[in-house]
Amino acid sequence: MGRPPRHDADRLLDAAAELLADGGPAAVTMSGVARAAGAPSGSVYHRFPDRPALLAALWSRALRGFHEELFAALSLAEPQEAIRRSARASLEWARRHPREAHVLLAGARELDEQNWSEQARTETARANAALHDALAALTEQADDDAADRALLAVVDLPYAMIKRYLRTGQQIPDHAPDLAEQAAAALFAMSRHQ
Repeated sequence: MGRPPRHDADRLLDAAAELLADGGPAAVTMSGVARAAGAPSGSVYHRFPDRPALLAALWSRALRGFHEELFAALSLAEPQEAIRRSARASLEWARRHPREAHVLLAGARELDEQNWSEQARTETARANAALHDALAALTEQADDDAADRALLAVVDLPYAMIKRYLRTGQQIPDHAPDLAEQAAAALFAMSRHQ
């Protein structure tokens, strides 16, 4: 049995996420990741054949981690609870994983999506479709106004809060998940009582 690699893919992706959080997508280069991870450049190229592959893996890992938490909240049977918990889950995840949250805030387009492999683009499209389907299932019994309010509560509000803190270099405060949950509950209540 061979010895485990000193510079595994996750360690390299951690370095890439740190570079992105500090300097944006342009800061994520193959040589920059090698330097940040204290790895030879050959280790980076061994795991990721080129920069688009590295960026696709970085995006995929962040999206997968975020979706695991979000889908757990979205799958709750009671729509009001699912909406509240989803808004909270987004902020909690971003608080625990600010580097990965920076990756998602950058967006796939800024991470050179057009140059990713067909497989990476397909996986991203599948993940986006799964989220769309989960949100549609959550709002399938609602009228257009209620569906828009649910999307505002589950998607737009958490995104705006996360962006406001991270783009200004601030840590997401402890109270932010509570605020997101309370705002989501208020939006849901408005759609039910109008």
